[in-house]
Amino acid sequence: MMKSKFFAASVLALGTMAGGAFAADECGDLKVAEFNWASGELMANVDAIILEEGFGCDVELVNGGTNTLFASMNEKGEPQIAPELWTNAVREPLAKAVEDGHMIKLLDGPITGLGEGWWVTPSFAAEHPELDTVEKLIEHPELFPYSEDKSKGAFMGCPAGWGCQPANANMFRAFDMEAKGWVLVDPGSAAGLEGSIAKAAEREQPWFGYYWNPTAVIGKYKLVPLAFETEWAGSENWDGCIVKSESECMDPKPSSWTKSEVSTVVTTDVPDIAPAGVLDYLKARVFPGEVMNEMLVYMTDNQAIGEDAAYEFLAKHEEVWTQWVTPEVAEKVKDAL
Repeated sequence: MMKSKFFAASVLALGTMAGGAFAADECGDLKVAEFNWASGELMANVDAIILEEGFGCDVELVNGGTNTLFASMNEKGEPQIAPELWTNAVREPLAKAVEDGHMIKLLDGPITGLGEGWWVTPSFAAEHPELDTVEKLIEHPELFPYSEDKSKGAFMGCPAGWGCQPANANMFRAFDMEAKGWVLVDPGSAAGLEGSIAKAAEREQPWFGYYWNPTAVIGKYKLVPLAFETEWAGSENWDGCIVKSESECMDPKPSSWTKSEVSTVVTTDVPDIAPAGVLDYLKARVFPGEVMNEMLVYMTDNQAIGEDAAYEFLAKHEEVWTQWVTPEVAEKVKDAL
């Protein structure tokens, strides 16, 4: 049931605009997933501002990690919108949710230039150009001494609870890295992971671990991705084992990193809550990678939260976001800035 204030606004708009305006202006309550990394926060807040100011929706942001928020969407039907869902970690349950009619993949690639994998600091890459693949590098743990045990090499994985955590843990096992002298380090948080990179890069020290692009960290510190000599071992290994918990992946096979897939996903009740224009906006909303990296560096340099960065983006990049909405919606958003 739509809220009375939106109903009243729609009736008023109906009297002043062309036919079809009623459906275009009416919106209800929407919960948007605010994923707990910088681009996830920025995208969620941009969506919230445009949906509220441009379409009259009542938006609540729900913060969390990939697995937690996806599980909530799948089991409870909310949040209803996931702007930046990295689907490699939830490929099988997402496919089932789409097949069962619980979710809709509206947009593949909401940011251009996306990718994830294993990276090293640029100083290390320059000093050891011969170690340009994962397979070559993991034979030399002595080059990445672990702070708590210098006899071991440190591989920086993902914080517990992140969708990438089991994938990195299982890849670590697949390449038998413990036996080669490595320790899988849990950075504890996004700040811990970013801090480990910043410290190593600024001191021109070696660092080896997982990260993704586009991000302020990649853009600022110029991390170098490592290629895999091993070919991708297939969906059965990746989706059926690598991205699952260790208890569900007893025998992971070595593999290159799967191609990153990121989508904007909504629950199937969104068309009942929001007008068609909202879905059109979400389908069109693609951030150029270079603009996203610029905004992420802005967030880091200014310690800006997602909401602040969203207003900065909307103010500085009209040429981007006005292409996602109608001129009428764009004017409403501009008036609210």
